[in-house]
Amino acid sequence: MQIQIPRSAAGGSEEVRRWLASGELDLADYGVDNAIAMVENAGADVILVAATDYTPTELVAQPEIKSLADLRGKTVLVDAPNTQNALALKKILSMAGLYAGADFVMKEAGGTGARVATMLKHKEFAATMASGQTAVQARQGGLVSLATTANIFGATLRYGVFTRRQWAQENGDLLVRYLAAHIEAQRWIMNPVNKEQVIDIVARQAKLSRDLAGQIYDMDMGPNGLAKDAAIDVQRFANVLKFRAEVEGSWEGKAPPPDRYYDASYYEKALALANANPAK
Repeated sequence: MQIQIPRSAAGGSEEVRRWLASGELDLADYGVDNAIAMVENAGADVILVAATDYTPTELVAQPEIKSLADLRGKTVLVDAPNTQNALALKKILSMAGLYAGADFVMKEAGGTGARVATMLKHKEFAATMASGQTAVQARQGGLVSLATTANIFGATLRYGVFTRRQWAQENGDLLVRYLAAHIEAQRWIMNPVNKEQVIDIVARQAKLSRDLAGQIYDMDMGPNGLAKDAAIDVQRFANVLKFRAEVEGSWEGKAPPPDRYYDASYYEKALALANANPAK
């Protein structure tokens, strides 16, 4: 089983979609809007099977950028022009009267970590969307936060696990076991008893100070952090569809019901399995 895990890898949304569609990947733990795009834009039969986190996304910019209006005439970085991050960026800038193509240029530059790294090295790239650990690293590097999706769109589902429906049907037992392990891992991370260990792991893997790792931990443990038990919050997912309809004009501006894009049956079996055999 091949799984896309590193959310900040150089590969961006286009690569993940292509790898999953071709069978090079079996599962993706990535931005849930990619599953929607695969269904709507490529006709792929993809389903969301679990949630990962609800972390809001921030518009981070070079330190000399003091307001949204300062992004007029600038180049901003995106993973792909039609992802949740790019749509959020368009929506935020439209509130300042700025529109893609006419007032600013969008340039594709890979995953979130790659985009932030590019901005830190090349000051001509003015802004990008970042969240969670990467947003903290961006601020540590001197970038500034101009806006957050939570204040504009409300609570949304950001990351989740999705796969091809056919693969799920053919590998149901394997998928259920994987999701059960995912739930157990999420529980271990969110258990206050393990707080110091989790902070140590974040600090070591992300090469951050322990203080910054602690900030990430506090963020992840909040109501807009990790998804408890990896459960899909349907209303948060519906909000993703709603702002995609609003910004992109998808579905003639009227979002479809969220159950069109997810199948909870595998998750329900996984949750039962995790509850029957709790990790020691």
